[in-house]
Amino acid sequence: MPDFPSRYTRALAWLDRRVIRPFYTDRVRRLILQSFPFWVASFLTGLMAVGYEMVFGWAEKASFAWLARAPWLAFVLTPLAFGASWLLVRGTPAARGSGIPQVMAGIELSNASQHHRTAYLLSLRVAIVKILSSVVLLLGGGVIGREGPTIQVSAAIFRAINKLQPAGWPQLSRQIALVTGGAAGLAAAFNTPLGGIVFVVEELTQMHMARFRMAVFTAVIIAGLTAQTFLGPYLYLGFPKVIPATGRVQVLVVVVALVCGLAGAAFAKALLWLGRYRQRFTTLAMQAGWVLGCGLLLGGLAYLVGREGIGTGKPIINRLLFQNDGATPWYLFPVRFAGMVLSYSSGGAGGVFATSLSAGAILGDGICQVFDVAVADRNLLILVSMVSFLTGVVRSPFTAAILVLEMTDRHSAIFQLLLSGMLAQGVASLVDPHSLYEHLKAGFIRETGDVDRAARAAPAPPASPPE
Repeated sequence: MPDFPSRYTRALAWLDRRVIRPFYTDRVRRLILQSFPFWVASFLTGLMAVGYEMVFGWAEKASFAWLARAPWLAFVLTPLAFGASWLLVRGTPAARGSGIPQVMAGIELSNASQHHRTAYLLSLRVAIVKILSSVVLLLGGGVIGREGPTIQVSAAIFRAINKLQPAGWPQLSRQIALVTGGAAGLAAAFNTPLGGIVFVVEELTQMHMARFRMAVFTAVIIAGLTAQTFLGPYLYLGFPKVIPATGRVQVLVVVVALVCGLAGAAFAKALLWLGRYRQRFTTLAMQAGWVLGCGLLLGGLAYLVGREGIGTGKPIINRLLFQNDGATPWYLFPVRFAGMVLSYSSGGAGGVFATSLSAGAILGDGICQVFDVAVADRNLLILVSMVSFLTGVVRSPFTAAILVLEMTDRHSAIFQLLLSGMLAQGVASLVDPHSLYEHLKAGFIRETGDVDRAARAAPAPPASPPE
C-alpha cells in the first residue's frame, strides 16, 4: 500500500491534470498550483490548533482537579511530570522550550545554503514530541502556554506539505513556507489574524512584505476560519469593560508600562542566566537532578498557593478583568514568576506567551492596588500591563498590542496599548538590547551546526553486499 506522501502527490497531480489545467490559463494555473499546498497546510494547522487547545485545556483542568483533591500530590506528580517532559525531548532536543526561536532559526537557515538543517528544528517528529512534552508538563502543574509550541508545530506542517509537491509544480520558497506557517499558527492559537500578520512582520522575518503577503494573508484566513468552525468566533479573553482614561490614569499607564516592561525583561534575563548555568551539568544524573529539583520547587509553591500558582494563568486574567474582586494576594506575582522560570528551565516543551500575559495582568493589578485605582479604571491598566510584560519578554510591542486588542475587542484602548508597548520596549532595551527569542535563536543555529558537523564526521555505514 502506498504511503501518505505518495498518495498526496498523486492526488495533486490528478487535480492539476483533470481540474485545473483544462479550465484555467497558464498564469492562473501557476498561481493556484503555488497556493494550493499552502491552503492544505493552513487547513491542517487550524485542525491541529483546535485539537491542541482541547487537549491543553483538558490537561490544565486535570491539574487543577488533582491539586484541589490532594494538594500533597504536588510533591510527587509535579517532579514526575517535569522529568517525563524532559525525557521526551532528550531524543529530540529541538522540541524543548517555546518553539518560536526554532522557527526564527529555521527561517534564517532556509534563506542560506544550510536549509537542510531546518529538518532538525522543524520536522514532524519534533512537532509530535513538542505537543506530548508540553501536555505532560501542564498535567503536572507546569506554568506554560501552548502558543509558541503551536507556532513551531504549524511551521513543521507547512515545511512538510511544501516538500510534498509533485515534480514540475511551481513552488514558493522554503523560507516563505516557514514564515506563513508561523503566522497561521499564531492566528489559529489566539484567534487573532491581525496579530499573526503583525507577528510575521515584526518578529519572524526581515523580508519585504511584498514577497509573502498573499501567502500569509490566505494562510491566516484559512487557519483562523478552520479553528472558528470548531470553536466558534470566540474572543480569547471576552469583552472586558474599559472606560476612557482620565489624566491620573494616563500617568499610571506610563508607570505600569515601565514597571511591567522591566519585569518582563528581568524574566527573560532569568531564563537566559539559568540556561547558561544549567550547561554546567554535563552528566545525565546531574541534569535529571536539576529537572526534578525544578519540579519539586514548583510542587512546593503549588501546595502553598493552590491552583492559581500553576497552569497558563488564563483563569486569573479572566478573574481580574471580569470580577474585579481585589482578591489577588501580594505574593501571587513572585510565585507565578518563579513558576514560569522553573517550568521553562526544566528543559521540557512549553511557551511563554500566555503565561507572560497572566504575569503582566497580576503585576498590573498589584500596581492598581498600591495606587488605590478605582475599579472602573483597573481593566485598562491590566490590559496595558499585559502588553508591557509581554513586550519586555519578546520585544515585539506592536504584536503584543494587537494581540491584546484582538483578544478583548477593546478598540477604545488602542492608543494606550500601543504607547505601553513602545515604552516597555524602550525600558526593556536598557536591560538587554536583544530579546529572549533572539538569544535563543542564535543558540539553536549553533546547535544545528554542531549536529550537522557531527553527522558529516560520522563514518558512513558499510555498504550492503550485492544480492
